[in-house]
Amino acid sequence: MARVGIGLPAAIPGAAPGQIVEWARRSEAAGFASLAALDRLVYDNYEPLVALGAAAAVTERIGLGSYVLLAPNRGPSALLASQAATLDRLSGGRFTLGLGVGTRRDDYRAAGADFRTRGRRLDEVLAELQETWAGPPGPGRVGPAPSNGRPRIMLGGRSAPALDRVGRFGDGWIAGSTGFFAEGAAAVRAAWRRHGRDGAPRLMAVAYFALGDDGPRYAREYLTDYYAFVGAGAAAVADSALTTPGAVRDTVAAMGEAGCDELVLFPCRAEPGQVDLLAAALG
Repeated sequence: MARVGIGLPAAIPGAAPGQIVEWARRSEAAGFASLAALDRLVYDNYEPLVALGAAAAVTERIGLGSYVLLAPNRGPSALLASQAATLDRLSGGRFTLGLGVGTRRDDYRAAGADFRTRGRRLDEVLAELQETWAGPPGPGRVGPAPSNGRPRIMLGGRSAPALDRVGRFGDGWIAGSTGFFAEGAAAVRAAWRRHGRDGAPRLMAVAYFALGDDGPRYAREYLTDYYAFVGAGAAAVADSALTTPGAVRDTVAAMGEAGCDELVLFPCRAEPGQVDLLAAALG
């Protein structure tokens, strides 16, 4: 079976600060592999690196990941390098930096960034991050040195350039849906070989869950709102949410058989009791 990570409810409108912190504590106590945060700018959500910093402060062992941060609309690479290295150091090396380009034009407009060149900009950011982290200590250094040279980098996306980018820059790939995992994983492995990389890429995927009473209703209300920008496709995303313990177990088992190293399950409700329900579903 794939390892299971859990998303923070930081992208759920109205989530209270206390819920974020309690969610992190319960997730570590339940033994989940990681805590993750989504990135979006034009929405009622907490900034993901800040939310992960709050989670880092109340946990000691659980991994932390940004799956995925929209790097091209985050301004200078030096600032992102310093933020990521700071979170990595504060968490004792537990942070994985997940990066992608996203598909929402409004996020780019709000940041004053160019949506059309976002893929090329991500390539530039990745190169600039490596250069910044490798800088020598002393005067002129940008930010702290990461715990282990640099955070692990996971890359998202499903286009041919995005999948090839994993072979050039990443430590692995994270699929935005379980349905595309097998096809994308095969392309990533091919890119890994094509670029002469040693070992194998880390392969991850994300899905959504809402358990307990009215789980399907919460999933539909949240996901059709969060994905409203895709129009009618939002309903299909909502229908894919895991709303029963059996669906959770079956999906985790199937993803493990497909070669997924870790499946990250993002919530559709902010109540920390969802952590307990997910842990119970996994047995």
